[in-house]
Amino acid sequence: MAEDSRPDLTSPATPEGESVVYCARHPQVETSLLCGRCGTPICPRCLVQTPVGARCPTCANVRRIPTLDVKPIFLVRGFLAATAAGLAVGGVWGFMTSGRGTGFVGFFILFLAMGIGYAIGEAVSLATNRKLGPALQASAVFGVLLAYLVHNAVAGLPLLPAGDFWGYMATILAAVIAAQRLSR
Repeated sequence: MAEDSRPDLTSPATPEGESVVYCARHPQVETSLLCGRCGTPICPRCLVQTPVGARCPTCANVRRIPTLDVKPIFLVRGFLAATAAGLAVGGVWGFMTSGRGTGFVGFFILFLAMGIGYAIGEAVSLATNRKLGPALQASAVFGVLLAYLVHNAVAGLPLLPAGDFWGYMATILAAVIAAQRLSR
């Protein structure tokens, strides 16, 4: 018969006649738990609870959720989508408000901001196959800031006009909505 290649993690019998078992990953921790698949001794710190019972990290095959696993190509695609959406949305926003002074009046610009944030967040989400994560959120916020700058340029305003309270509030609200669109 083939000999078991696992190390012996038991100690000599205690005075009560029971042997003490130590965790395979934490040799100083006594345990009575075993992996349900391979039988390796595990302690509560390293066990992974699965639908079929407690497993060691190796047998549990722990990996990231595919939606949250953002590879560099998806980061590039997200950044490019945020840039394109920011330029397009900012251009339309600036064209809609050019020649009308400050554009939409006060509070009503916040409704427009919700649409801007959702549009940019959705563009990034579509470009990255619905991936989520902080780096994609940052890309979407960049897209919103770019949209605000393009809006000001198209509308003939300074890039960062002084006293544009509602414009700044709209940009902040749009950035929050765009980032929220890409969070868990």
